[in-house]
Amino acid sequence: MSTPKPKALDARAGYAETRDFFVQIGAWVEGHWLQLLIATGFGLLIVLALQAVRGLGKRLCAREDSLRGWGRIGGRVLARTNNFFIVMVAVRLVTRYGGAPPQVAELVGFLFTVAVVFQGAIWARELILGAVERRTESEHHGEAIGSAMGLIRLLVTVVLFAIALIVVLDNVGVNVTGLVAGLGVGGIAIGLAAQGIFGDLFAALAIIFDRPFRRGDAIAYDQTVGTVEEIGLKSTRVRGVDGELRVIANKVLLDKELRNNTRRERHHVKWVLGLAYETPVELLERVPTILREIVEGAGDTFNRAGLVGFGASALNFELEFDSGSSDFQAHYDTRHRIGLAILRRFAEEGIALPYPIQEVRFDAARGSPFQPESAPATTDAN
Repeated sequence: MSTPKPKALDARAGYAETRDFFVQIGAWVEGHWLQLLIATGFGLLIVLALQAVRGLGKRLCAREDSLRGWGRIGGRVLARTNNFFIVMVAVRLVTRYGGAPPQVAELVGFLFTVAVVFQGAIWARELILGAVERRTESEHHGEAIGSAMGLIRLLVTVVLFAIALIVVLDNVGVNVTGLVAGLGVGGIAIGLAAQGIFGDLFAALAIIFDRPFRRGDAIAYDQTVGTVEEIGLKSTRVRGVDGELRVIANKVLLDKELRNNTRRERHHVKWVLGLAYETPVELLERVPTILREIVEGAGDTFNRAGLVGFGASALNFELEFDSGSSDFQAHYDTRHRIGLAILRRFAEEGIALPYPIQEVRFDAARGSPFQPESAPATTDAN
């Protein structure tokens, strides 16, 4: 059975190792002073160059119109270059060129790995957040996008730095398989516990970044027709046509078909016109031409018109045309003018639009409604 070493012996051993470490450094500096001097000069140049790059990044951040925003994003990434990374790049060059002792090279290599990995995580975070902000800054404003960006910043930071920590631990020989598995199980458990919240949250992010609609758009969803007033992290508020405010969960809002009337390219109209059976065929042949002249005279696009059926009390003509404007009020007014123009032109041409009439016949002899089956039978004269 082994006995533990006295603490005094451990302290002396540690002191001896530290002394040997500094002795090796002294011997290295004494034997490689020229290489170290040259490497230090190059290291200082690298430090100055990286400092200049960081200064350039800060200047690009101050220019709002640089390269349509991407230059500012690149500047934002460069401006986040930290001093620890700059120093470790220079020290790494000095130790590699100067032939440092194994202990020094191992320590510098570890610190250099930490600096590079975490600096890469910082650059990636700024690049991702800059791209996201560029995507949304011209379209969305207000509390919702501010809250969304705060949450996105937190999620991106946690994910990237967790990956960086795992990479560093793996480089120093730590078995990270169990850690990765534990993080995965924990993430699944949190996701299942907050499934409803995360569902609405990611639906809000989908609305903000995919932009199926924006604030102020007129939309039609299920039985709701109205104007979008606010896009929140959990719900969207729509002002109905009757003035009521409807609050719809974001996840529910994206589960069904949604029509954005503000972004429609045109308004399509289909009318069925009933013309009197007494209208001459020659006049009926001219009806499509008459309708084309009326629609095109109002500035809309004529599609087609023609006889589509024989109704109970009229000949059914169908007219289809598209409004030249996506604005609903302009389309509404133009459609009104086209309808009045049709009535006016048909009156001039003598084309009647009959309304349904129910005809009741009376038997004069019996004073009751005439029924064909009760009519007296006719006799043959022969």
